[in-house]
Amino acid sequence: MDVTEVRIKKTVREFDPNAKENLLAWASVTFDQSFVIHNVKIVDTPKGLSVLMPSRKMKDGEIKDIAHPLNIETRRKIEQAVVTEYKK
Repeated sequence: MDVTEVRIKKTVREFDPNAKENLLAWASVTFDQSFVIHNVKIVDTPKGLSVLMPSRKMKDGEIKDIAHPLNIETRRKIEQAVVTEYKK
């Protein structure tokens, strides 16, 4: 499964140097021109840019991913495509 399109929507939030992470943008990732995942976050962390899969806060306060890759190779492929498109 290949990433065939990434769409980026940058946010208009101010950078907070004290925040654990700062939301920079939202992404939609399309695979093989037939499947899309919306609400992928691009955040700035002390370690650099990070790509977070869509998630939902449960009643008990736990945050769970709604959709996510099942292996590290796919995760890296998605992260690389999203960060590359964000930096354009």
